[in-house]
Amino acid sequence: MAGSQNILDPKKYYFIDTSFNLLMKRRIYQILLISSTYDSFMLEEDGRIDETIFMEYVSLNLRYPPQFIKVTSEEEAFDVLEDKRIELVISMLNIEKTDTFDIAMRIKKEYPRIPIVVLTPFSREVNLKLAEKDLSAIDYVFSWLGNAGILLAIIKLIEDKMNIDHDVQQGVQAILLVEDSIRFYSSYLPNIYKILLKQSKIFMTEGLNEHHKMLRMRGRTKILLATNYEEAITMWRKYKNNLLGIITDISFMREGQTDKMAGIRFVENVRAEDQYMPILFQSTDVEYESLANELKVGFLNKNSKTLSIELRNYITEYFSFGDFIFIDPKNGREITRAVDLKQ
Repeated sequence: MAGSQNILDPKKYYFIDTSFNLLMKRRIYQILLISSTYDSFMLEEDGRIDETIFMEYVSLNLRYPPQFIKVTSEEEAFDVLEDKRIELVISMLNIEKTDTFDIAMRIKKEYPRIPIVVLTPFSREVNLKLAEKDLSAIDYVFSWLGNAGILLAIIKLIEDKMNIDHDVQQGVQAILLVEDSIRFYSSYLPNIYKILLKQSKIFMTEGLNEHHKMLRMRGRTKILLATNYEEAITMWRKYKNNLLGIITDISFMREGQTDKMAGIRFVENVRAEDQYMPILFQSTDVEYESLANELKVGFLNKNSKTLSIELRNYITEYFSFGDFIFIDPKNGREITRAVDLKQ
């Protein structure tokens, strides 16, 4: 290889025997769902939440789906919080009322360790309402897109956040998603989690028995979500040795203001330390595609009708989820490939 900087340092790479029983120690078993009577009715019309989530878990070979406890008032919510062990609060945003955020503030004050997620329909009116509210008590805001996939993604994202610091020490890897658009990360995350969980299902086949197979599911890749430049840099510096890749928007908040080049600045920081890290830009502005090519990173158009398929293909090919490909280092041509460890 040309230049000593391209030579891999063997001391940097090592193998680790992961104890899967030590992973994913913290789980979500009971979720408090706060909604108006109307929203509760609409959720039931879309399909019983518990049954839908159960079917999602079964289809992806996951165990222990959480139980949803539904309430329609603040008084009921605090009764449940006092009586039961709640690991996550999901509050449905009612556009006619303004007490969603006030209730979140009061819950956070009493129970600071319980994550709070606001689930809202997507509209311009909702975005304007969110822009003027104090969201300091809210961990995440998601758009309700009418399918249970978003609920599964919320649960797994919170669990990943709860376990990441411990699990990366055991060798577990992660993907960093940098996106400030509620609409887009609400669409991305269900897709990414399905890719990861299906990949983990394949990985399970290497287990010695059913118990060992289920333990291996705990070692799946985690997802980290950053919604501004500062969060992205902090997560990169903290978890860079365990990242499989980065998916980032180009325009997002930096130093409290929208920076149209924030993603470029972030990638330049990453590239200064790691020239091989797989990175995928995604933007509504196709003019950035040529810049992505210059930086040698992937590019996806957010308005593409085949966005989810393109996203899946990129992750599979570049984030180490596809076949193991043997390449001739002299000419870059593929020699052969293996689809599993045995092969």
